[in-house]
Amino acid sequence: MPDAKAVLIPLINPNEAEALLAGLHVQEGDEVKQGDLLCTLETTKSASELEAEQSGFVVGLAHAEGETVTAGDLFCYLADSADWVAPEPKEVKTTKSNDGIPEGLRISQPALKLAQAQEVDLSKLPTGPMVTEGMVRGFMANTDISLRAITEGDAKQVIVYGGGGHGKACIELLQAVGKYEIAGVVDDGMSNKDKIWAYPILGGGEDLQKLYEDGTHLAVNAVGGIGDISSRMQVFQKLAEAGFAFPTVAHPSAVVEGSAEIEAGVQVFPLAYIGSDAVIWQGSIINTGAIISHDCKIRDFSNISPGAILAGGVEIGERSLIGMGATINLNVKVGTKARIGNGATVKADVPDGGIVPAGAVWPK
Repeated sequence: MPDAKAVLIPLINPNEAEALLAGLHVQEGDEVKQGDLLCTLETTKSASELEAEQSGFVVGLAHAEGETVTAGDLFCYLADSADWVAPEPKEVKTTKSNDGIPEGLRISQPALKLAQAQEVDLSKLPTGPMVTEGMVRGFMANTDISLRAITEGDAKQVIVYGGGGHGKACIELLQAVGKYEIAGVVDDGMSNKDKIWAYPILGGGEDLQKLYEDGTHLAVNAVGGIGDISSRMQVFQKLAEAGFAFPTVAHPSAVVEGSAEIEAGVQVFPLAYIGSDAVIWQGSIINTGAIISHDCKIRDFSNISPGAILAGGVEIGERSLIGMGATINLNVKVGTKARIGNGATVKADVPDGGIVPAGAVWPK
């Protein structure tokens, strides 16, 4: 074997770039044969086993069991000897004149490409360690955002950011509410010549400031972010920076008890129920037919999928996903950025970043 082979984290679910490294079956320096099991990966919807494509020695093992990994990340190399030295990740020179890269920032080329494409402020990335693509994604998902609620001075005209399936659902949600005039749709991948039903495409993210200056001050984030919360967070960031306020919209068929509290940017879809003294933090989605029982707390930017059932006193950490038809028992706490798969039953607390696979009973 003249060259070591890089083993990358595969994409298990096209809609979910991240996975839990649920089982690590090799250690640094182990000799493996083609077909040997390297690790077990779990997403909210499925599990997958990563096998060695060829024989060799495990070198440069990059992750530990229990970590959240991203498709395309390096898992390890398979080398012809245990003392083969893994190369350092390719990095971009760090000088002030190098395309605006801050002095002292060490960043890999894939990470730089991602950061530039998503307009990440490079000055806010850590200096010292090599910044990888996974670190950039983590930074995007953890950026603090505060959504502005509607004030009396805001007109009723609203834009919908996102022209996909969730965008259509948000348009019909706004139509059912009847309080707002939809100016049109903003979508980074659609042409101004396109339409969604009768609504024009007003441009992409680069046009937000002009739309705001022209008098449209309300926005609905219609990027669902299933499997990739960073994409939804980036839209919130762009809209907030442009000055937009975020209406709270609840379908007329949904039941929201009078003692419940709902913050800016929350979307409540048909036939959902939000119980007494429940609190839904900013930017969260309560999807069709979901049940949020009394005293539940759903923290910022979480997504409760259709048909999910939360018993009384459940707490959901920010930026978490609760899958379709999942059931969470009384007083259970689900951590920040956790993911509960479709049809799962959760009987005990789930840690930050935890993944409960579809159909599973937690704890195992």
